[in-house]
Amino acid sequence: MIALLQRVSEAKVVVAGECIGQINKGILLLLGVEQSDDEAKARRLCERVLNYRIFADEQGKMNLNLLQTGGQLLVVSQFTLVADTDKGNRPSFSRAGNPQESEVLYEYFVSQARKAGVHCQTGRFAADMQVSLTNDGPVTFQLKV
Repeated sequence: MIALLQRVSEAKVVVAGECIGQINKGILLLLGVEQSDDEAKARRLCERVLNYRIFADEQGKMNLNLLQTGGQLLVVSQFTLVADTDKGNRPSFSRAGNPQESEVLYEYFVSQARKAGVHCQTGRFAADMQVSLTNDGPVTFQLKV
């Protein structure tokens, strides 16, 4: 499971002209699910995302996490994160989880974030989405489990 975290001052996801998820200060999380992923990995990645210290403290150092700042989370599925790009000019998606199982793990990840008390919005799994954001910093990290 791969997460691309972007610290944002705002972000939103639009499907067919309709805004279906929007946040202010927090994290835009692009989430890729691999074939070998399971609920334990999703739970561990969610813990890492919520506790990853990427927000500034009073001294301007990245010492605070999403939970400490009361920030919001926008989770968007993105299978292209798990692409194999080592050879050729076309990505291979052979490591990507099958859509049905991946959607279950995506929803499980979101439920774990909400269970932790985070204001969490989502995109729409497997939809053609337009995602816009204002990356704060810019600050972007990739986490894997």
